[in-house]
Amino acid sequence: MTVLLIACGALAREVIAIRDRHEWNAQVLALPALLHNEPSKIPAAVKARIEDVCAPGQYENVIVVYGDCGTGGMLDRMLAGIEVERIAGPHCYEQYADIEAFNVFMDEAPGTFFLTDYMVQSFDHLVIEGLGLDRYPELLDMYFGNYQRVVYLQQRDDKALREEAATAANQLGLPLEIHFTGYGALEERLVHKMNLLQA
Repeated sequence: MTVLLIACGALAREVIAIRDRHEWNAQVLALPALLHNEPSKIPAAVKARIEDVCAPGQYENVIVVYGDCGTGGMLDRMLAGIEVERIAGPHCYEQYADIEAFNVFMDEAPGTFFLTDYMVQSFDHLVIEGLGLDRYPELLDMYFGNYQRVVYLQQRDDKALREEAATAANQLGLPLEIHFTGYGALEERLVHKMNLLQA
């Protein structure tokens, strides 16, 4: 039997890389990252995915690889009801940067828009199209007028991704800072969960 990792689509590539690095016997299934545009739908979507794929005896354990992601605690309450755990953290930005570094970023500039590798690669789809800026560019100032900068938390050392991040920041009219994080606290927290299961 294997462990099932139910992951946010924005984390799936990294979760697979972490699984492969540690040679875990785990299957990764992802939910659409666009759920973040309607976070109230995340708990039901996670629960439905677990119920759809978890035949009795198929998996030893299920770990949800999500932050709270704007659900206001609804995700944790739902998971408690079905006795499934998730990794710690409010969202993927904190999971990559770790809580101390993330708090520093926010103390420096509360109006910080964060990017990750996934968001850089999906920027047009998630942000420009997802927020309707391709159709209504006049909404740009409404959405981003109070932001002061873009901080790119980079997982892979990739020049092309840095260039794409610069393009994204330019589209928002904001200065860009790049901080290489690797997998950060996401990997540490997954390793901790998996070690507890194997103890």
